[in-house]
Parts: sequence; structure tokens; C-alpha cells
Amino acid sequence: MAIESGKALIQRFNDEVWGKGNLDVVYEVFAPDYVRHDLRPGNPLPGPEGQKNIAADFRAAFPDLQTSMDLMVEEGEFVVGRWTAEGTHLGAWNNISPTGKRIRFCGVNIYRIRNGKIVEIWNHRDDLGVMQQLGVPIYAGSK
Repeated sequence: MAIESGKALIQRFNDEVWGKGNLDVVYEVFAPDYVRHDLRPGNPLPGPEGQKNIAADFRAAFPDLQTSMDLMVEEGEFVVGRWTAEGTHLGAWNNISPTGKRIRFCGVNIYRIRNGKIVEIWNHRDDLGVMQQLGVPIYAGSK
């Protein structure tokens, strides 16, 4: 079986895991030694199981989540993807009780692919915009 292109692999991950909630696809697209680099606090589990947990938590909070890949650029073993997502906050997420608010946000991820599997992601998401749309008070520092 031929290895799909990096862009096709990322599109499949986005469509199946984020778009349709087919979480077990992570075992097909992520390498066992996959590592996630994220600016948010916490240390997600490594490997496909860690990505599955992240997606499951987010999709539970935003069950009508819709995503699109707006742009992808592939260079060697790297794919950069700019994406947009929107959904309604109907479940607890990140210690935030459901608000019922619909949000729309975007981000850019850098993926490293080796032997037809994702081995690393650098995640950059508009968390400030997400929090503002959810109505979460943002700490602005001392006055």
C-alpha cells in the first residue's frame, strides 16, 4: 500500500477525527512515538492515545464541531496547515462550564511526518479569541 502525501494525511486527520469524531483514526495516522508541542499548560499523553484524549474532550464540549483546512503547505517532512473551526459549547471544557455559545476560531499547526505517520505537532490556536467568545474573564494583569 502506498503512503499518502503529507497533505492527504493531515486532511484525513482533520476530516475524520475533528470533523466526524472518528477518534480511532488517530491510531492510523499518528506514530506510536508522536509528541504534541502546545503553548497551553499541561502535558498531554504522548502517542496516538494523547491526541485521541484531546479530540474526545474537545468534541464532547463542542459536539457539533465543524472544521475546515483553509491552507496547507508541504515542504519535505513538514506540513503547515491553517484551519478554522466552529461549534457550540454544550459540554464542560478546560474547567469551563457549558455556555451554550457558538464560537468560531482558527489556528495554525505544523506537522512533522515520518514514514506516512504524524510524529510531531506544534499547535498554535487562538485561545484568547475562544475565551472571549465564551465570555470567560481574561486576566489583564495588575492595575
